[in-house]
Amino acid sequence: MLSTLMKLLSACLWPSSSSSSGKSSDSTGKQDGLLWYKDSGQHLIGEFSMAVVQANNLLEDQSQVESGPLSTLDSGPYGTFIGIYDGHGGPETSRFVNDHLFQHLKRFAAEHACMSVDVIKKAYEATEEGFLGVVTKQWPTKPQIAAVGSCCLVGVICGGMLYIANVGDSRAVLGRAMKATGEVIALQLSAEHNVSIESVRQEMHSLHPDDSHIVMLKHNVWRVKGLIQISRSIGDVYLKKAEFNKEPLYTKYRLREPFKRPILSGEPTITEHEIQPQDQFLIFASDGLWEQLSNQEAVDIVQNHPRNGIARRLVKMALQEAAKKREMRYSDLKKIERGVRRHFHDDITVVVIFLDTNQVSSVKGPSLSIRGGGMTFPKKL
Repeated sequence: MLSTLMKLLSACLWPSSSSSSGKSSDSTGKQDGLLWYKDSGQHLIGEFSMAVVQANNLLEDQSQVESGPLSTLDSGPYGTFIGIYDGHGGPETSRFVNDHLFQHLKRFAAEHACMSVDVIKKAYEATEEGFLGVVTKQWPTKPQIAAVGSCCLVGVICGGMLYIANVGDSRAVLGRAMKATGEVIALQLSAEHNVSIESVRQEMHSLHPDDSHIVMLKHNVWRVKGLIQISRSIGDVYLKKAEFNKEPLYTKYRLREPFKRPILSGEPTITEHEIQPQDQFLIFASDGLWEQLSNQEAVDIVQNHPRNGIARRLVKMALQEAAKKREMRYSDLKKIERGVRRHFHDDITVVVIFLDTNQVSSVKGPSLSIRGGGMTFPKKL
C-alpha cells in the first residue's frame, strides 16, 4: 500500500533536490531539481527546445510537442503540434487537456481530411465537454474540481501554415528577421484573455451588459467577478454552469446570485499565419515567462544565443529577473522548495520552435511525442 502511494506521488511531484539519480535520459529530457529540460530535439521542419520549472507544490503547467501525423489516418496531414496548458486551482484540468486535446485534433483532422480552424475549434470544444463530464462525475465526492481550470495555447504547423489557438494568457511570439536590417523583431501571434487588458474588460462588459460587477478590482488586480483574471479557459465549470456554483463548493468560489449564462468562455481565439522565409522561430510560453520578460527581450535572447538549451536559458533569465525583483541572488532563489517558490514566481513552461523554411514543404518525417517534464499520467482522472 505504501509503495503504491509513493509511486503515485512520484508521478505527480518532481524531486525537490538536485541529484544525478533525478535525471532521466536525454531521449525524454533531463531533470535537475525543480527544472526539467530538453535542450534540443528535431521536429518536422526544424529543431526545438523545451524547459519547465516548477513553483507550485503540484506542477500546474503541462505541455507537449507532437511531430508527425496530425491525423488518425496514415495519409496525413503531417506537421508539428505544440501545446502549453497553464493550470490554476490544481493540476487536474491541464493534465486532462494534455491527455485529450491532441487526440481530439487528430480525430477531427481525419474526419475533415485536412487541418483547419474548424478542426482546431472542434478539438477545443470536445476537450471542454470531456472535462465537464469529469466534473459532473466527480462532483458528489470531489466538488472542488469545479473550480479547477487551465489556459490552453496551441500551435499547429502544417502545410506551410501556422495556426495559433488560445484561451487564457499564455503567449506565442514569432521572431521575424527584417529584410532591410537583419534585425529580428518580436511579433505576438496569440490573443490573450486577461482582464488586466482594457479591451478584454470591454468585451466582458459587452457580453454581460446587465452585470455592472462582471469585472472588479480586487487587491489592485482586475478579476472576473472578483475571482479570476482570465475571461476564457478550459474547465472553471463553476463560472460556466450555475449548477456547480453552490454547496458544497467552497464559499470563496460561490456567487451571491445565480447566473443565467456562462460567465467564462472556452472558445479559443484562432489565427492563421502563412510561414514566410524571414520567420525564424516561435516562442510558446505560459505567463510565468512573460511576467518576467517582454516579447522583444525573449526574442533577443533566442536570437543572440546558441539553439541548444535555449528554452532552459529563457527560464534562467526569467528566474534571474524574479530574483532581482525580490533583491535576492539567483543562487538563493534556486534553493527555495516548491510551494514556497510560488511566492517568488509561477510555474514556467517554454517551448522554442525553430522554423527551417526550406523544409516547410516536407510531407513526412520522423514522429516525435514529448511532454514537458517527461511525465505521463493515467488517461482517466
